[in-house]
Amino acid sequence: MRLAGKVALITGAASGMGRATAGLFAEHGARVMVADMLEPEGALVVAEIAAAGGEAIFQPLDVAEEPQWEAALAAVLARWGRLDVLVQYAGISGSNTNNLFDTALWDRIMAVNARGSFLGVKYAVQQMRAQGGGGSIVNISSISGNVGQKGIHCAYNASKAAVRLITKSVATQEGAAGIRLNTVHPGLLPPMRTSGITADPVTRAKMMQHVPLGRDGRVEEVANAVLFLASDEASYITGSEVHVDGGYLAN
Repeated sequence: MRLAGKVALITGAASGMGRATAGLFAEHGARVMVADMLEPEGALVVAEIAAAGGEAIFQPLDVAEEPQWEAALAAVLARWGRLDVLVQYAGISGSNTNNLFDTALWDRIMAVNARGSFLGVKYAVQQMRAQGGGGSIVNISSISGNVGQKGIHCAYNASKAAVRLITKSVATQEGAAGIRLNTVHPGLLPPMRTSGITADPVTRAKMMQHVPLGRDGRVEEVANAVLFLASDEASYITGSEVHVDGGYLAN
């Protein structure tokens, strides 16, 4: 029970890596707020956790909208009175376009991926400080936050790089309060709901040539890395990056 007694808010928790993490956290004793825009899917995650003996609630959340963050924090405090862990998966892909200089898409990607992550950090840090300090924030970046890639709108790379450096910046500022911030950088995982070209089998086969382990990653493998960083086992780790990428970035 690596998270026994802790309260966690997980964004993008209705599907994919976020869903796997919500279930794993509950298995390890955390009480989980499943935050997402997908209400039926989020409610199903809550039901699955409850059926397994865990405790969870669903909260609708568009991470780009600050009032919705205020509502999410109020809801988690009303239910459990504190917040110990924030994990931020919510994001949109930059591969579902043929116009790699689409300004409207730039604005939307940056609003969700970068602004959304900033707002989550803002409200989590404020609450963790109000509790007397301590806590863990795990922001989900990407290998795209470390390198450029063909066929992807540059806003995706820029937004994930922003997540990476928001995390490092705040980690240096909040260390004295015992608040840890780290990033996880998934590699070639199952496509996002909003993926385009990166969901194409031919494109994925070409990308696979750059993965030393020679296979896709599994959502559970990302969840396990996040669990470690969220737990007290990582108590001396902050401002760091964990690449769950099968060795992609080692090339």
